[in-house]
Amino acid sequence: MSHHVARASQIRPLPAYGQHSQGFRRSSVVGRACHAVHTDLGFCELDAGGRVDVHVQSFEELFYVTEGSPVLILDGRGYPMCPGACGVIPIGTPHAWRGADEGTARWIDMLTPIPRDGSGPGDLFFLGRPEGVRIEPLDIRDPRTLHFFRMTDDDITLEKLKVGARVDAPTVSASMATALLAYSGIAVKMLVDQRMSAALATMFMVEYQPGGVAHEHDHPLEESYTILKGQVEAVADGVTYVLKEGDVLWSAVGCVHAFRNPSKSTVRWLETQSPQPPARHSYRFNRDWEYLENKIRRK
Repeated sequence: MSHHVARASQIRPLPAYGQHSQGFRRSSVVGRACHAVHTDLGFCELDAGGRVDVHVQSFEELFYVTEGSPVLILDGRGYPMCPGACGVIPIGTPHAWRGADEGTARWIDMLTPIPRDGSGPGDLFFLGRPEGVRIEPLDIRDPRTLHFFRMTDDDITLEKLKVGARVDAPTVSASMATALLAYSGIAVKMLVDQRMSAALATMFMVEYQPGGVAHEHDHPLEESYTILKGQVEAVADGVTYVLKEGDVLWSAVGCVHAFRNPSKSTVRWLETQSPQPPARHSYRFNRDWEYLENKIRRK
């Protein structure tokens, strides 16, 4: 099968990076084990006072913070994160993580292409501990913080977007680049893409209203779906799953999949795509080609 399901109860982050970290754990939920090529999706944890040393890597890293306030050090400057904060760490950019003063921080990361397994040339290089770093607030309105974004519930609630934000609102100025896409009971909010200098992947939030549905389709790219709230009925390669909070589904290139929310409450998940979608033909819906087949047969 060209898909993989990981249940929340099965995901257990383990210590990672050896002597180059302290109090850091990661679980590779999607990766080589399920035959992914472009997607290494991980669940990360960092204890209070913990760290991941400064390093550079030959793969792109997207992240979304779900809990706590870890500090991301990027190019020598530290930015305290919070739930809903997200961004991209470009290839070859020195970065590190520090734990908060208290509490365990948790985030989801997506590495692409998949890091090498150690049998070939190196792709991850540690440079030392993060010391003497200037910490400054995360200001997503500052054009110099182009690699970051922070999502709030207002960003994906259609009613909240009917009126323009005040000029001093602590959000990115509204434009087509920050628009909310809504269709078939589905709302899509882009989080990380080319506008933030991501080159190999995208990350976005999806919310289905009760009755929302996406019919069977596939893509010329890999996707992952991490359920953050509610539950959804998913079909992948003809197999039906009920996905709940903390569950993950991954679909490979050509995996025919669909989603439906039969419940009375909304469902929300974090989705990634890699490689980035092409300018055309990123979706192939079964119903469109079945329509063409029937039309040709009637002639």
